[in-house]
Amino acid sequence: MRISDILRDKGDRVVTVTPDSTVQDLLATLAEHGIGAAVVSADGASVEGIVSERDIVRKLAVRGAAVLTEPVSAIHTTQVHTVEPEADLAEVERLMTEHRFRHVPVVVGGRLSGIVSIGDVVKKRITELEIETTALSGYITGERV
Repeated sequence: MRISDILRDKGDRVVTVTPDSTVQDLLATLAEHGIGAAVVSADGASVEGIVSERDIVRKLAVRGAAVLTEPVSAIHTTQVHTVEPEADLAEVERLMTEHRFRHVPVVVGGRLSGIVSIGDVVKKRITELEIETTALSGYITGERV
């Protein structure tokens, strides 16, 4: 199973915010799209960083409500792990677990081409296990599905 399998089902749409957007604008964007993170990109194609609800909460705890008027560049993560569509799903699961992040941008030739969340990965894994369970059950009982 590859990341491209997830993107085939999910699509390649990625919500981005510019580094100079305010944190307040970021919150509105996350709420509007019902997402937990956005890629930080000046041009919508490069990956300059990533920013999540977790980043906002942590900065609010330290700096208070003033963080809402700061630019996204003041709170975003700049060390972004990216993957290519050909990346193995199990490898991406390990990467996300080991580094404790929930979103990974998908990049092709240095350009943003999708994003995968831990929820996307779990959903794909569950579907994969259900198919395998059905096939094994059919094999054991002699019923071919």
